[in-house]
Amino acid sequence: MERLEAFEAMLADLTRQAAWEKEQMEQLKAAGREKSATYRQYFGNRLIYSQIFAWYKKYGLME
Repeated sequence: MERLEAFEAMLADLTRQAAWEKEQMEQLKAAGREKSATYRQYFGNRLIYSQIFAWYKKYGLME
């Protein structure tokens, strides 16, 4: 796999995972489980994803 293909695959996976976790967080929140370990883990992950996406945008790798 070429380097650009690998990057594109990684970005697609991160985007998909971030969207899935956001959906899971919404379901947990609707169930009143914002203080659960799972919700908090997803929240932490979202902070990491947002930082990664910010770096990609900074370097023009993502819109």
